[in-house]
Amino acid sequence: AVRARKAAAAWRDAVAALTSRRDVALPYDADVIGAVQRSSPRSAANDIVVNAGGTLPAELHKLWRTSVPGGYHMEYGYSCMGYEIAGGLGVKLAHPDREVIVMVGDGSYLMLNSEIATSVLLGKKIIVVVQDNHGYGCINRLQQEVGGEPFNNLFKDCVQGPSGPPAIDFAKHAQSMGAIGENVKTIGELEAALARARAADRTSVICIETDPRGTTEDGGCWWEVAVPEASPSDKVRRARDEYESAKKGQRA
Repeated sequence: AVRARKAAAAWRDAVAALTSRRDVALPYDADVIGAVQRSSPRSAANDIVVNAGGTLPAELHKLWRTSVPGGYHMEYGYSCMGYEIAGGLGVKLAHPDREVIVMVGDGSYLMLNSEIATSVLLGKKIIVVVQDNHGYGCINRLQQEVGGEPFNNLFKDCVQGPSGPPAIDFAKHAQSMGAIGENVKTIGELEAALARARAADRTSVICIETDPRGTTEDGGCWWEVAVPEASPSDKVRRARDEYESAKKGQRA
């Protein structure tokens, strides 16, 4: 029991350090999680965070702090991108007295967002925090970790027409559905916007640009993601060698 208490205390200290406010040009998920929880002294006791796909399930699993059951709602099994906002509305219907915080990447937001309008229609307020890394940051990192080149994940690496990648104003998009919408640039601005959203009487959408490369250090487990057995790329062949070496440590 003593060992467990010491380990738990050490992890709480690690979480506090990872989610503390930093002065950076581009924050990443841990910075945003910290801002959400600092924006209310009752966050751990009253907030319900909702998420599904991308980097955020892993980051929230490690870093979100809740002191009561039901404060962490994750569609984890299938990483079903697009679940977040509709799921958040469902959570609000089930728990109308709790603050529902939907944390979502721009990729998932673009897949399914129309329940923002439904939440306004029903008068069921949710707070949506959009982390805009201009594409699928999680899959872009994974693509490169297994030897691939950046392709078709971040907007800048996609096949583009003459007008280039889209410049999406998520705040204005949310406003068009009747919600309050804000774009913020810094973690300090995010905390202030979250305070306004908590005090508001209807759904708010707050967008902050984030670093597609940033992620908290892995927990030490190996994630089996297969790598092509044959490739002309030296990077892919090296990744395959690392994959086969790691696979030897598997146990049935």
